[in-house]
Amino acid sequence: MSGLDLSRPLVTDGGLATELERRGNDLSDALWSARVLRDDPAEVVAAHESFYRAGAVIATSASYQASYEGFGLPKGKTDALLRRSVALAAEARDLVDDGTQRWIAASVGPYGAALADGSEYRGRYGLTVRELADWHAPRLAVLADAGADVLAVESIPDIDEAEALVSLLAGTGHQAWLTYTVDGERTCAGQPLAEAFRVAASIPEVIAVGVNCCKPVDVLPAVRIAREVTDLPVVVYPNSGEAWTGEWAGDSAFPPEAAREWVAAGARVVGGCCRVTPEQIAAVAAAV
Repeated sequence: MSGLDLSRPLVTDGGLATELERRGNDLSDALWSARVLRDDPAEVVAAHESFYRAGAVIATSASYQASYEGFGLPKGKTDALLRRSVALAAEARDLVDDGTQRWIAASVGPYGAALADGSEYRGRYGLTVRELADWHAPRLAVLADAGADVLAVESIPDIDEAEALVSLLAGTGHQAWLTYTVDGERTCAGQPLAEAFRVAASIPEVIAVGVNCCKPVDVLPAVRIAREVTDLPVVVYPNSGEAWTGEWAGDSAFPPEAAREWVAAGARVVGGCCRVTPEQIAAVAAAV
């Protein structure tokens, strides 16, 4: 891992699954974008390329929903798919090579994503920190060794799960960012964000903290809290602002121009999550 240069603002990508769906891929099963990783890797490359060409300098791998249980394959084959997720982002980076420095973040999604029942927006799985660490350890080890520049430990709803993940990162030398799903100024499990960010404050491997897969209006308060309780740069990539009720409803409220305010408050990686398109990422890049 070469690590990110967080001395200046960087633009990360938007909703990879959204772009895969826009390209005609069916993501209706429990594997979500990880199914395309398995079945049509060229589509994953094309989706990454679209965000790179829009102005993102970080691509997040299609490993968020990937798990040993989800694929139901022998461990070696699942390990190969996890490595493939990083390799496909690298292929896309090579396609847009123009002298601009670009990075790859290996997505480490939460335990709840593997359950495919929305648990990543609730947390409180009924597992201990040790049990969560045991579940995450094999996948995290493979992704850490897959050649990405940073681990994107993302969409974490719960302090217990964050504690499990940072315990696995501590002492490895593998750089990671840690981002929570939130509701206002609390994690989705209801814990104060100040406490959640402190979990990572003393772990050198965690180079940034923040929020993702949240409402755009929740971003600025989260940035300010992160800056108050840690000395770390902040990562933010919210959803479009549409509401998920079994299907997406409402209008997009993703404000690309707000990226300037997020950066001014302390964000160093800005982008989008669900329903955020390459066109909106282009606007973020222009704003930043």
